[in-house]
Amino acid sequence: MNARVLPLRRPNGMRVLDLCCGAGGLSMGYYLAGFDVVGVDIAPQPNYPFPFVQADGLDYAARHGHTFDLVHGSWPCERYATVTKWRGNPEEHPDLIAPGREVMQATGRPWVIENVPETTKARILRPDYLLCGTQFGLSIRRHRAFETSWGGGGDLLPPCWHRKGLLAFEHKGERAYADAMGCTWMSNLEARKAVPPAYTHWIATQFLALDERSAA
Repeated sequence: MNARVLPLRRPNGMRVLDLCCGAGGLSMGYYLAGFDVVGVDIAPQPNYPFPFVQADGLDYAARHGHTFDLVHGSWPCERYATVTKWRGNPEEHPDLIAPGREVMQATGRPWVIENVPETTKARILRPDYLLCGTQFGLSIRRHRAFETSWGGGGDLLPPCWHRKGLLAFEHKGERAYADAMGCTWMSNLEARKAVPPAYTHWIATQFLALDERSAA
């Protein structure tokens, strides 16, 4: 996929704000589900494929979050990720999940928080959805937890299948791993923190079905 030439999709007329968007893996999932996407990140994102604002996510959400139909936050995971304990000190990284949840709730709009599964074990994040690439037919094992304002639910997914032959996340195979996630427009470095678009494509579909039921 060349994100400069975006794939066709059917717009749904709704807008999503993607906070801490990185290079746009999860943004692409929302786009494919029909949303118009605006990404916000504190760092420049030259390969981000949608309208982008370089800003502090907490501040931007407080000022503008209420103007969107859905607010998504991928608050920094380094404080909770197991790999941080191997390579450094988790206490050196900010704890933004609770402040992020608070500012997103204050928008009055539906919201989604994504983070590493370690946050659910520590009861920092509620696992309304716990997703893996193998559930979507991807040849990768990459777990991510999602907490939502609507508490989860919707269509059922098959369980993880950590079969033989899955691509490993390793530096010598970064390009293949990024492509297997569906993040082909990113650099190898950007893809290290990326999440497959399939995850938010599916979550957005659950949200839209719930929204239709609420409007009926």
